[in-house]
Amino acid sequence: MPKDARSLTSRRAHVWVKLSGIMGVVTPIVAFACILLSISSYPPFSWTNNALSDLGVKEGITAPLFNSGLIISGIFVLVFAAGLFRLLPNSLISRIGILIFVSAALALTAIGIFPENSKPMHYFASVAFFALFPTAMFVISASLLCARKLKTGLFTLVIAIVCIIPWAIEFSIRFVPGVAIPEAISALAASVWSIILGMSMLKITP
Repeated sequence: MPKDARSLTSRRAHVWVKLSGIMGVVTPIVAFACILLSISSYPPFSWTNNALSDLGVKEGITAPLFNSGLIISGIFVLVFAAGLFRLLPNSLISRIGILIFVSAALALTAIGIFPENSKPMHYFASVAFFALFPTAMFVISASLLCARKLKTGLFTLVIAIVCIIPWAIEFSIRFVPGVAIPEAISALAASVWSIILGMSMLKITP
């Protein structure tokens, strides 16, 4: 390949990584903005008695805000996932982790496409997202630790554990009637990971 062609390809790849990084930072903002606006538009919502997905079937602006926020966020996460191929180690286990992460992004989009009254698709999508994301984190952390990227690897491992703990407590002692709290904790942990790695992508030089 001619030098100029290689340079152009490299610049395009760099632009794509930057775009992926921006999506990593922006996605949590979009997701939580839509969720919080949905909650504010539906006063009866209870953090202890409801699931976040309950917002997706409420009348008025609540359901469109919630569902569209998840669909848009899922699409943004797919763009973010593309940048992970450049940021993470070039290994089979890393590729597997990214593939699982992409599956989690598709599940997130499906939660918005199939709201709570779309049974059983909504249930499958919700379970898939909250199961696939921590699984992806465990696999990605393993790839990072094997590549001696200890700081990012341990950070990713902690995120995976934080995602699992509230669900383990909920299923063992049922500390709240609804699941909005464990859902929010898992989503917040995912958001922190997305923002930190998104910022790392923005620092990558050609």
